[in-house]
Amino acid sequence: MRRTTEAEIARTAPSELRDIPEDFWHGARVVTPVAKEAISIRLDQDVIAFFRASGPRYQSRINAVLRSYVEQVAPTGRPARSQRAV
Repeated sequence: MRRTTEAEIARTAPSELRDIPEDFWHGARVVTPVAKEAISIRLDQDVIAFFRASGPRYQSRINAVLRSYVEQVAPTGRPARSQRAV
């Protein structure tokens, strides 16, 4: 990786990542993901079809939608989470 030039990185980067501003990563932090718990949940067929149509990792997107809801309605604005920044 250290041998890769900035020009090579720019040339091979996906198009949606080419125009990221210089300060994009300034507030970034490494977050250790928490383990997910496998459960059985019953969802309407049209809801599942909607998320599946958006491609792979649709279950992660369902989780993101649910997390967003929890963050909006939780009294503190954020649920307790065992994820930690490194």
